[in-house]
Amino acid sequence: MRTALFLAIVVFAGTGGEICTTLAMKRVGEVKDFSPYALLAVLGRAFRVSWMWFGIVLSALAFYAFLALLSWNPVSFVIPVTALSYAAGALGAKFLLREPLSGVRWAVWPWCGPAKGITPWKSGYSPWGCAGRSWHWP
Repeated sequence: MRTALFLAIVVFAGTGGEICTTLAMKRVGEVKDFSPYALLAVLGRAFRVSWMWFGIVLSALAFYAFLALLSWNPVSFVIPVTALSYAAGALGAKFLLREPLSGVRWAVWPWCGPAKGITPWKSGYSPWGCAGRSWHWP
């Protein structure tokens, strides 16, 4: 149960942090001058936008939940299941940021988990507590 809860925190807080940061940077505007003074000015404007602070807090929450997941489960489980954040990011971009998404992006995100190196759970190990009923690659 705690694994599922912390996985949800990683996915939704991480995606929420990215969306909040995106909103903040859209309000700040594009960086056109890359001199140190101009970059500091953009950074100063970014930290005056409340969405940036929400993004930082949510990203930190997702990071620490991710560390907790890694302390309880093997990395071969944690990394692939956190690929669910790609789907949440696509949905957030579409519905919260009102960004157009191509059919290619919708077709690709289900393959992110296997592409991140999903491995079979061996010896009946399953972090969901269903020992002996875990799935295996053919």
